[in-house]
Amino acid sequence: MAIRDDVLVVGGGLAGVAAALAASEHADVRLISHKQSTLRHASGLVDVLGYPPEGGEDADPIAEPFDALADLPEGHPYERVGADAVREGLALFDDAVGDTYVGSHTDRNALVPTHGGTVKPTARYPKSAAAGLASDGRDALLVGFAALTDFDAPLAADHLAAAGVPFEARGATVRFPGEFRDDAKVTRYAHALDRNEDLNGVPARTALAEAVKPHLDGEERVGFPAVLGDDDPCGVRASLAEKLDADVFEVPMGPPSLPGLRLEDRLYAALAEAGVHAETGNPAVEVEAEDGRIRAVVVDRTGRPVPYHADQFVLATGGLVGKGIDSDREAVREPIFDCHVPHPSDRYDWFDADAFGDHPFARFGVDVDSDLRPRAADGTAEYGNLRAAGGVLGGYDFAAEKSGGGVSLATGYAAGTAAGRAAGGETSDAAIPGDTT
Repeated sequence: MAIRDDVLVVGGGLAGVAAALAASEHADVRLISHKQSTLRHASGLVDVLGYPPEGGEDADPIAEPFDALADLPEGHPYERVGADAVREGLALFDDAVGDTYVGSHTDRNALVPTHGGTVKPTARYPKSAAAGLASDGRDALLVGFAALTDFDAPLAADHLAAAGVPFEARGATVRFPGEFRDDAKVTRYAHALDRNEDLNGVPARTALAEAVKPHLDGEERVGFPAVLGDDDPCGVRASLAEKLDADVFEVPMGPPSLPGLRLEDRLYAALAEAGVHAETGNPAVEVEAEDGRIRAVVVDRTGRPVPYHADQFVLATGGLVGKGIDSDREAVREPIFDCHVPHPSDRYDWFDADAFGDHPFARFGVDVDSDLRPRAADGTAEYGNLRAAGGVLGGYDFAAEKSGGGVSLATGYAAGTAAGRAAGGETSDAAIPGDTT
C-alpha cells in the first residue's frame, strides 16, 4: 500500500516539530527524519533575537526582541513571516512544553548564564534554569563536578564577574559522590539522582548536598551542571534546595544536553498527542515532481527506494551544520529538493578574511518568498506545494544573532499552518498566515 498523507514534513528538529504540530490542526501529518533530532544536541534555550544582525555579540544584547523585528533587513526569515507568526510560534511551543518552561509572561529577553560563563539573551528557558538568571541580584555558588570537564565552575564564575553581573559568583569543583566511570554519560548522573540511589550507604541527593555544603558561604542559590534528574528534575532540585537551604538551578550545557533531551521528549510526546506519525532512521534522497508540484519524497530504506506521497510538503532539514545545506569546493546546494541556494560563484567570497569576522556562508540557505516557498534563481517558486522552515532558510546568521529557536518556531508555525490549510482545502497553495506581501 502506498504511503500517503496530507502533509509530509522532512526534518525532525525544532522547525520540523513546529511545522508538524501546526499542520496537524488542519490535516493528517507525517514527519520523517534521517537521524535523531538535533534537539538533543542543543542547550534547551529558545532564543528569538539576542543581538542585532550587524553587531553580533560585540553589540549590546537586545532587551526587547519584538521591538527590533521591524528593523531586520529584507529577506530575513522574520521579515518574511512577520511578528504575528513569531508570537504564534512561541504560543505553539508554550502549549507543547507546558509548565516545564518559563518566559511566556513577558516579551523581554531573559539573561541566562551558560556553562562557559557567558550570558545568553533568550525568550524561553527551562524551569530548571529559572533561579540562575543573571538579572537576579542574589549571590550564587556554582558547583562543578571533577569528571564533567565541560563545566569549569570557578572559571565560569570568573567570566560572569567579568561580564558585570549584579551579584557575587563563586565557583567550586567537587567529586560527584559514589563510584562512576570517568566517562559516565550525563544521563547516568541524572538517573542516580532521579532514583536517589544508594551511594556508599547514603542516598544520592543527600550525598551530593553533603559534598556541596562545605563550599557554601551564605549564597542564596546554587548552580549545578544540567544533570539534576531526567525523569524527575523538579523533585531532585526541590530535594537539594531543602538540604542546602538555598535555591537550586541548572546551568545549560553543551552536547550531549540533558535539557535538550528533555525538550525532545516533551515535543515528540506532543506530536504523538496531536496524531502526527513520526519516523526516524531513513534518509530522504530525492523527489518525484510533475507540473511544478512535488508528488512524493523518496526515502532510502536500506537500499530500497520508497515514495512518500503527500499533497503538501515542508522542508525543515537544517542548515550547513545539520546537512540540510551541503557544499563542496564548487557550489552550495540543498540536497533533497535541489532548491536554489544563492551564493557567490567565487568560493573565496564565501568567507571573511578575519577568522572571527562576518562570514557570508553563515547566511547561506534557500531563498523564500513571503509564503516560505523556495525560489529558483529567476525568483519564481520552485514548487507550488513546497515550503521551507528553520535553519535551511538563508538570509540570517542564527549563531551571531541568537535567533535560531525563534526562527524555527515562527517559520515552522507559518509553513505548517499554510501547508495544513492548503491540504485541508481551506486555502490555496499560496495562502499563508503572516503574508507580508
